[in-house]
Amino acid sequence: MKTATGIPIHWVGFVVALALLVQQIVLHGFEPATTMMAAFFQVGVLTLLCATLALIILPPRRVAYLLGFLVCAGLMGWALWLQFGMDLEPCPLCMFQRVALCLAGLVFLVAFIRNPRRGGATAAAIAILVFAGAGAALAARQVWLQTLPKDLVPSCGMGIGYMLDTLPFTDVIAKTLAGSGECAEKGWVFLNLSIAGWSLVFFITMIVAAFALIRRD
Repeated sequence: MKTATGIPIHWVGFVVALALLVQQIVLHGFEPATTMMAAFFQVGVLTLLCATLALIILPPRRVAYLLGFLVCAGLMGWALWLQFGMDLEPCPLCMFQRVALCLAGLVFLVAFIRNPRRGGATAAAIAILVFAGAGAALAARQVWLQTLPKDLVPSCGMGIGYMLDTLPFTDVIAKTLAGSGECAEKGWVFLNLSIAGWSLVFFITMIVAAFALIRRD
């Protein structure tokens, strides 16, 4: 898709997102976003940047599926390093986001192995929409919790392992979605975004790329 001047729309989006990111850094430095509006604005800018970059460099379908799997594996490896190398214990919302990431990575791996045509690529995109969409919803919930005033942050709850051992699975899901105090902790921050913010960026980018691959040879 191109603009009236003949410039591909994804290039326009990339330049706009890059300009907004530079503006944010100049005006606010590298301080983490402290309000909900600022946090989701930053997520939107970086999502536009990453998604348009993915569309610009989008390789042939099978190669892209392999890259999608490697990105998921890399993100999972990074999460494990943060946990065991930097002692950042994952909260329940983080754990469910990891599950969504692994499922999305599995879809990319199966698609790479099977090398589907357009119909199979559509099915893969729908599966990515389900799994990455669930991960994005969980990440968005955590970003929202991280922007709450301290007096509104829920109290810390049970660990995910304890909940799985003692509660019905439906109650575990309900308590996880409700969030708890540890879910509001940012821990690691890069370009003003927490781990949850970056997870949201990558989940949305995966969905955009997966649907773009339907029309890619």
